[in-house]
Amino acid sequence: MTSEPLRKFGDWETVLVEIDEGIAWVTLNRPEKRNCMSPKLNSEMIEILDALEVEDSVGVLVLTGAGDSFTAGMDLKEFFRETDQLPYVQQTKIRRQAVLWQNQMLMNFPKPTIAMVNGWCFGGAFTPLVSCDLAIAAEEAQFGVSEINWGIIPAGNVTRALVATMNLRNAMMYILTGRTFDGRKAAEMGLVNEAVPLSDLRAHTRALAKELLGKNPQALRACKAAVRTVQGLPWDISNEYLQAKQAQTKLYDAEQGRARSLNQFLDEKSFKPGLTNYRRDEA
Repeated sequence: MTSEPLRKFGDWETVLVEIDEGIAWVTLNRPEKRNCMSPKLNSEMIEILDALEVEDSVGVLVLTGAGDSFTAGMDLKEFFRETDQLPYVQQTKIRRQAVLWQNQMLMNFPKPTIAMVNGWCFGGAFTPLVSCDLAIAAEEAQFGVSEINWGIIPAGNVTRALVATMNLRNAMMYILTGRTFDGRKAAEMGLVNEAVPLSDLRAHTRALAKELLGKNPQALRACKAAVRTVQGLPWDISNEYLQAKQAQTKLYDAEQGRARSLNQFLDEKSFKPGLTNYRRDEA
């Protein structure tokens, strides 16, 4: 991809989207509300993910929040109290939009996704956090599942997200107590991949995104799908699926990465697969 300056992409009220050298920085932009997710924000995120999926200049998506928060979860006034008064059909649509982008669309987004947790990450925030492929947190970030303090359960797939990434004891501890924990603890428990000082967070995340941009995009797409799919499969069925996925990847790979890497390794002796990526500059 050619170098390009940071540029605004689209015009939404609650989300800022900027593209910088192949990276789409998607920023939940309600800092005065700690980026709480409202019906408006949920609706706009559906539009944004749809648009970025087919945007050729984007190879990696980074999800973050404006100000001192990633997101403090669902907007209690706009998403709960106000929608409680609506007819059931309208409530269902609003709830469905939240699940659609936070879980289904984000988890199945065809390009690599990184959650960059810059601050407060509470409640409903855990669903989009875990739906991203990778996550980097500021050491200073604060996480919490405070639903127990409200006398409710972490719904909206929040509990499912925690169980998918943390072990059972840790999930139970924080769901039952409502205690908070920082970015270092989140990394220790496997909720995020790494925790770094807040001052280094964007640069560290950008370096990871650039590393991903250097990989074969069709292979990235296939690897994402494979990791998500095989978790629930028996070993023999997983093997069959992965063989079929490998064949599909080879068929649709415009770069012909398999043939190119074999040539560079076996014939040219210019490729060390354990240390570097195959040369893509001829693609």
